[in-house]
Amino acid sequence: MSQHLDPSSTIELSIVMPCLNEAKTLGICIDKALQSIRDMDIAGEVLVADNGSTDGSLEIAREKGARIVPVPTRGYGAALNQGIQAARGKFVIMGDADDTYDFSKLEPFVTELRKGFDLVQGNRFKGGIEKGAMPFSHRYFGNPALSSLGRFLFRCRAVGDFYCGLRGFRKEAIQSLDLHSTGMEFALEMIVKAGMHGLKIAEVPTTLSLDAKDRVPHLRTYRDGWRSLRFFLIMSPHWVFTLPGFAAIFVGIPVFILLFSGPKKIGGVSFDFHSLLFAASAIIVGYQGIIMGFSAKLMAAETGMHPNITRLDFMRRRSVMENMLWFAFVLFFFGTGFMLVSIYFWALKDFGELREGLVIRFVIASVLSFIIGAQTVLAAFFFGAINMLVERTRYLRSKSTSIGKPGGSGKH
Repeated sequence: MSQHLDPSSTIELSIVMPCLNEAKTLGICIDKALQSIRDMDIAGEVLVADNGSTDGSLEIAREKGARIVPVPTRGYGAALNQGIQAARGKFVIMGDADDTYDFSKLEPFVTELRKGFDLVQGNRFKGGIEKGAMPFSHRYFGNPALSSLGRFLFRCRAVGDFYCGLRGFRKEAIQSLDLHSTGMEFALEMIVKAGMHGLKIAEVPTTLSLDAKDRVPHLRTYRDGWRSLRFFLIMSPHWVFTLPGFAAIFVGIPVFILLFSGPKKIGGVSFDFHSLLFAASAIIVGYQGIIMGFSAKLMAAETGMHPNITRLDFMRRRSVMENMLWFAFVLFFFGTGFMLVSIYFWALKDFGELREGLVIRFVIASVLSFIIGAQTVLAAFFFGAINMLVERTRYLRSKSTSIGKPGGSGKH
C-alpha cells in the first residue's frame, strides 16, 4: 500500500526523514521508502521533516508524494522530534535523507516491532559498511569506544551501534521518554533514555553506503565526538559525581584517622601532617561530589531526564533541610572544639610560632569540620530550593491536567 490514505484511516508505519537541502538524494530515499511500504503491504506514510531547505527539496518531496512537516527550529533533533509528533503511524522508522541508509529494506525493523520491541536499532557493523562510507577513525575507534561506554553506563547491552541513524520504534513508547535534544544528541538521548526506562530494545543488521560526493558532511570528528562524550557524562551523575565522591571519602577518612594521632612510617616512607592535609582535601572534594551527585539525580528525575526512583524520596521530604542543618551544627561544634584546643596549645607558646605536629593536626581537623559544615549548610538551602521548585512544578502540572479534563475548570 502506498501512503496515500484517508487521514482518518489507521496507519501502522510512518517513515520520517529529517531534511536540510537534500535535493540530490531525497527523491531516491522517498522512492525506496514507498517501495518498502508496498512490498510489506502495510498501511504507511512518508514524512519529510524539513528544516528550512532552499535547494528544491520541498518540491521533490511533494512530487514524490511525501507529507511535509515544516520545522522552523534548526537542528537534527528538532526536525526529528517534530516529524515524530506529526507521524500518524503506530510504528515510526527514522533515517537520514542522504541515501546512506537503505529504505528499501525496512521489513526487519517492522518484524521486530510487531514482536513487541519498543526500539529496534540498526547495526551497520553487522549489516555492512561500504568502503569509504565511514571514516577510519569513526569505524575502528570513535564509534566502538563510545558505543561501549554507552552500553556500560546505561545498560543498553543490545545496542552495538549507538550512532546508526536508521531505527524503528513504537511512537507511544518514544514519546513517553520526553526527548528534547535539538541537535545530533537526539539519537543518543533516545537510546540512553530507552535503556534507563527499561524499554525493550532489539537490533537488526543494516547497511551504510557512500553519500553524495559533493555533499557537505554534517559531522565533525572531534566536535561531535566531544558532544557525545559530554552528553554521556551529563546523563551519568552517578558515575561523574557520586561514585568518585564516595571513593575519595573511602580513601580520605581512613588515612585521616590514621595520621591524626601522629606521623606513621610505612615501608620506610614517613607520612605526617602533609599527608593528613591531602586526606582532608580528599574528604572535602568527595563530600562535595556526593552532594552534587544527589542534586543532579534529583533534578534529572524531576525534569524528566532520568526516570523517577524511590531512593531519592528522602531528599524530597520537607525535613531534609532541617536534618542537614542539624548535621552542620554538629560539625561546627566539633570544629569549634578542635579550634579551641589549637588555641590552648598556641597560648602555651605565648601565641608565638607553632611547629608541633599535634597542633597542626587539630588546626586541620578544625578547618575540615568548618568546611564540611559550611558545605552542608549551602547544600541544605540548595535542596530546599529544589524542593520548592519541584512542588511548584507539580502544582502547575496538576492544574494543567485538571483544566484539560472534561468538565474541568480554570478556577482554583
